[in-house]
Amino acid sequence: MQNIELKGKTILVTGGAGFIGSNLILELLKTVEDINIVSIDNLNDYYDVSIKEWRLSEIEKEIEKHPNSKYYFIKGDIADKNTIDNIFNEYKPEIVLNLAAQAGVRYSIINPDAYIQSNMIGFYNILEACRHSYDNGEKGVEHLVYASSSSVYGSNKKIPYSVDDKVDNPVSLYAATKKSNELMAHSYSKLYNIPSTGLRFFTVYGPAGRPDMAYFSFTNKLRNNETIEIFNYGNCKRDFTYIDDIVYGVKSVMEKAPERKLGEDGLPVPPYSIYNIGNNSPENLLDFVTILQEELVKEGVLPKDYDFESHKKLVPMQPGDVPVTYADTSALERDFDFKPSTSLKEGINFKPKTSLREGLRKFVRWYREFYIRNREGENIEKN
Repeated sequence: MQNIELKGKTILVTGGAGFIGSNLILELLKTVEDINIVSIDNLNDYYDVSIKEWRLSEIEKEIEKHPNSKYYFIKGDIADKNTIDNIFNEYKPEIVLNLAAQAGVRYSIINPDAYIQSNMIGFYNILEACRHSYDNGEKGVEHLVYASSSSVYGSNKKIPYSVDDKVDNPVSLYAATKKSNELMAHSYSKLYNIPSTGLRFFTVYGPAGRPDMAYFSFTNKLRNNETIEIFNYGNCKRDFTYIDDIVYGVKSVMEKAPERKLGEDGLPVPPYSIYNIGNNSPENLLDFVTILQEELVKEGVLPKDYDFESHKKLVPMQPGDVPVTYADTSALERDFDFKPSTSLKEGINFKPKTSLREGLRKFVRWYREFYIRNREGENIEKN
């Protein structure tokens, strides 16, 4: 693998107002000197735009602390080829993080057009811009890192999911677009020698996350005295991965690109990699709901006497969903020393995992501040 020094580099982050993108930008600003970050996001209304605006405001606060670094935000759509070409021509990014995408399994059934535009056409535009970054002898893009998803494993019965598994059976259009991204990146890596790394994210959660994710939508519904639906009658497991662990993994991957080299035929071997990023520790959905409701009461978001049982309904599995997600992270651990583990083994470097309870507590505290204190002015007392 080729080591990459991030200091002084120009980095393009698409989806920079998104959950992962904004947290990654914050981490880069805090930990890398003299960095130049170019961010693009279309700020669409798939979910509450005020959350995206809050994330951007946090970045603006952080950049003020780092006068030797630069940050540029562009409101635009990666599906607009001229916009992407102009960004590459003006800023000449050396590292590209493509995190912009239309997310969500269920929404892909309702609005498939959004997935083709963003996930297919948008990613094609990024690949083409990376390809032409080498024109006229330019150094061009050193590493393209892009978001894939655990959804590509589809109806795979083998767990934990390994990057060596076949992923030819997507059960949603969203999953199909993410698998297509991996195939597209492979072909561009082969044809144009673009070092690219795809990251299959597993159920990312945390403060200021996506409201369509279960932990966030459940909280909204419980506060509104609505019923939450627990799919597959509660017989689901998810490899919940806290945002800080995800950002740690993405930043580590950015710093090591697949090496360019020639094969026996004298042609380039695709400098291409795929990794899972997850906790390697799936949690039962019913246990997750129990922890969430305990933290909501503890932090005063819901009253002590809240009747949770009357607000829960066990329902069948829905189209496009899978019963278990479980990441085999051995490849990531091997190549990047990524060990989201709760135990410290003597003599081994490790990255501590944020427990589900700790992660949900941080989310609930953010939720309390963002939605209740700031918006509603309620006087909350912790229980």
